Amino acid sequence: MTQDATAERVLAAVKQRRDRVNAAIDEDLPMAEPERLYEASRYILEAGGKRLRPTAALLVGEALAGVDADPTTDYRSFPALDGEPFDLMRTAVSVEVIQSFTLIHDDIMDEDDLRRGEPAVHRAYDIETAILAGDTLYAKAFELLSDTGAAPANTVEAVNRLASACTRICEGQSLDVEFETRDDVTPEEYLEMVELKTAVLYGASAAIPAVLMGADEETVEALYQYGVDSGRAFQIQDDVLDLTVPSEKLGKQRGSDLVEDKETLITLHARQQGVDVDALVSAETPAEVSEAEIDAAVSTLEEAGSIDYAREMAEDLTARSKERLTVLPEGPARDLLADLADYLITRGY
Repeated sequence: MTQDATAERVLAAVKQRRDRVNAAIDEDLPMAEPERLYEASRYILEAGGKRLRPTAALLVGEALAGVDADPTTDYRSFPALDGEPFDLMRTAVSVEVIQSFTLIHDDIMDEDDLRRGEPAVHRAYDIETAILAGDTLYAKAFELLSDTGAAPANTVEAVNRLASACTRICEGQSLDVEFETRDDVTPEEYLEMVELKTAVLYGASAAIPAVLMGADEETVEALYQYGVDSGRAFQIQDDVLDLTVPSEKLGKQRGSDLVEDKETLITLHARQQGVDVDALVSAETPAEVSEAEIDAAVSTLEEAGSIDYAREMAEDLTARSKERLTVLPEGPARDLLADLADYLITRGY
């Protein structure tokens, strides 16, 4: 299957499930008092997003249950492996709510003005309200996950897994902040940070539905590693795309990470090859940098083998992630999970 065909297939599957997820968000996170708090809590969820993590959660459920999903599939009363129904959709929503919580707090910490082309929550409201909105989403996610109707023992394990993922996300964010003050970060340390900050939530998205459905430990762990490997590949390829995709397709200035002195796997590898990364661009903001300057920087990084190093690592992680899926029964849902892993390192570019 070609890259374009894979992207088309994944986007169609995501859209089919995204519409259902969006409707479920309205049901599971209704407006309440104080109105301003709940408006801010829902603000980022209503701003859009592909809903890749909840899609992965739904696909894992479909694969384990042997369900060939269609628009009439009842995710609210979905069969666990023992035949008892549980709310798979609420499970998927809980993961997306955690993702939104992390984005709100990330934007505050990074002092970013925009998210998905709209003012960040702390800009649309204020910092205090944004912090409370993030905290509210964090709590709501656990409320949702603890109320899916799954077997009690499975529910406890699922909640524990989501809590562990949240702890590790905070650890990853802390490392990311620490790395900004260090000039001796290694590629290995960067990969650990990426796993914690980004990949563990993909892992949780794939593993938690299996836990709630009563899958065996081998299956759960394989699906967790599928998500982690896919998530790490996603972030590494993001570093590559930031340098190699035209600005108009990226939706932001190409090379902005480089201009803003953000360390990536590419720059860390280049430093090990003796490249003076700090001298690659002179512009101080993405708005000031020229395409010619970015072109020259990219040429230097290509000559050092740093872009290929990152690209090949993303491809290797993706191949490894797809191998994990052999624990699932063959079928359309498993195929889509494999396609989703491929899509995460291309995203249609």
